[in-house]
Amino acid sequence: MLNAWAIQRDPELWERPDEFLPDRFEKRDVDFKGQDLYIPFGGGRRGCPGITFGISVAEYALANLLYWFDWKVAKTDATVQGIDMNERYGITVNKKVPLLLQPIPF
Repeated sequence: MLNAWAIQRDPELWERPDEFLPDRFEKRDVDFKGQDLYIPFGGGRRGCPGITFGISVAEYALANLLYWFDWKVAKTDATVQGIDMNERYGITVNKKVPLLLQPIPF
């Protein structure tokens, strides 16, 4: 288990981590990987009230994509030799080579 509360308040990762500074998230170059992975939604009584709605909307969108399209692996140099299932390790496990899919409408 990870202690998300401690990571979100780590002074090595965030400037003034104990203060509520919404301006720190207004930059347009936020990459939701690496350092910007821990965008704090909060927890407990003061957690984000829309997080369950957001998760539901994401699941609904994914279900619609799976329902309305067939999917095939995009032809790239990496996939001509087969799908590479190697992993890159970090805080989370990611694929070393991204899996690119092409939607095919019915």
